Amino acid sequence: MAMDHSLVTTAFTLDGYRIVKQFGIVRGITVRSRSIIGNIGAGIQILFGGNITLYQELCERAREDAYLIMIRHAEQVGANAVIGMRYDANEVASGVAEVLAYGTAVQVERA
Repeated sequence: MAMDHSLVTTAFTLDGYRIVKQFGIVRGITVRSRSIIGNIGAGIQILFGGNITLYQELCERAREDAYLIMIRHAEQVGANAVIGMRYDANEVASGVAEVLAYGTAVQVERA
């Protein structure tokens, strides 16, 4: 059964629910880089200033991928919610970034 995304929170509680079981930390990680063509396009956007949409789209896609991997991990351990969810990002090489989504997998039921 697919997890209800409204039961994923940065908080450590879910209003209207009580935690009945904890499964521990779950995570999703993705490592991304932009293609040479994408870097050239972003370089042109940098020249004109403002929002660099090519990098923005890359970052958003990386966060979404990491989030969905984390959700799958939580479902695999039997959780129906994730509390304390966070993102982290690091550059692992020049032009290569890691995005990590993590939190505590729990089973909740309506209070």
